[in-house]
Amino acid sequence: MNKSELNISHPIQDVKNANENIRLALRPGQLLRIDELSKLTTLSKSCINLWVTQGKLIPPITLSPTVKVWVLQDVIDWVDSHKNNKSNVEIQS
Repeated sequence: MNKSELNISHPIQDVKNANENIRLALRPGQLLRIDELSKLTTLSKSCINLWVTQGKLIPPITLSPTVKVWVLQDVIDWVDSHKNNKSNVEIQS
């Protein structure tokens, strides 16, 4: 098999295994640094910092002057609370 070929033996089982691995890797009480929060939310670090300053995102826990963390469950709760808050955007033509 060359590099351009894909070998997907059991795609549904592979997805189930990947989801299980994600669940095992993430624990509700887990602390997230900004890099991890950025990957999890797909927000840039600068956006995270801006939204924290503007009060749009939950503030981090400050462990030291240079270490700030978010509790995963708090982030999950924040995302859940914003899922249904879709803004009504008017398209002007």
